Amino acid sequence: MKTLYVSDLDGTLLTKEECVSVYSRDRLNAMIDRGLLFTYATARSFESARRAVAGLNLNIPVVLYNGGLIFHPQTREVLNFVLFGGDEKSYVYSVLIRHGIQPFVFGATKDRSHERVSWVTGCETVGMQRYLLRRREDSRMFGVGSEEELLDGAVFYFKCIGPKEPLERAWNELKFDPRFICIFHQETYQSDFWMEISPREATKANGVKKVKAYLGCDKTVCFGDTSNDSDMFDVCDEKYAVMNADDWLKNKSTGVIGYCEEDGVAKWLEANFKP
Repeated sequence: MKTLYVSDLDGTLLTKEECVSVYSRDRLNAMIDRGLLFTYATARSFESARRAVAGLNLNIPVVLYNGGLIFHPQTREVLNFVLFGGDEKSYVYSVLIRHGIQPFVFGATKDRSHERVSWVTGCETVGMQRYLLRRREDSRMFGVGSEEELLDGAVFYFKCIGPKEPLERAWNELKFDPRFICIFHQETYQSDFWMEISPREATKANGVKKVKAYLGCDKTVCFGDTSNDSDMFDVCDEKYAVMNADDWLKNKSTGVIGYCEEDGVAKWLEANFKP
């Protein structure tokens, strides 16, 4: 049986230093060399994820932006992306502004040849400033001066970073809209809260199903820790929560494995992967 193994990154495969440990990297690479079909599904962009998993020799497509983009790290080919319609992205932005939230807007240049991350300059929260500081050399970052520039062209993802209360109010409004996926959670490594908004079809579940079909796999096994892994758990044949995962996710899992800080994913695969 051909099996696809998919891991979330933050809080699951990565340590608190936002990287793959040397132990996990070396064990996973050895298993990939023996035929392990291993990939990740994350809310991160490819560049952010690439830095986090540096040294991991992935050779199959990865799922980015919670399913908004599927990308092959070896061929650099975009296999699938899901975009907001014009009215949809304008509506999302209007709700955020009404709650005093300025988002990062992820999209593409007009010719769709390059990814672009935009925000309205001068309105950054402390969390946004921290996000930008860590991406000073990132060529995707593009500050703009108006809503028109912010929403121009192809848009597939909104990321909001800030205090809990305004984000939670906006989440309580957007989460019931059938056009969108709206995920609200505390940032894994900081006290900030994040809200991520995607078109309805942009889910980790759909991303995993597309990668499974692309590779012709018969079975999927996944690993996760929190709310944006829930839909992925729903479509995988086996699903494992790390020890540090939310209790409700543990309750819907096939089993609970070791902590992310203790190489839980790699150790489970070492014990269970049969080439």
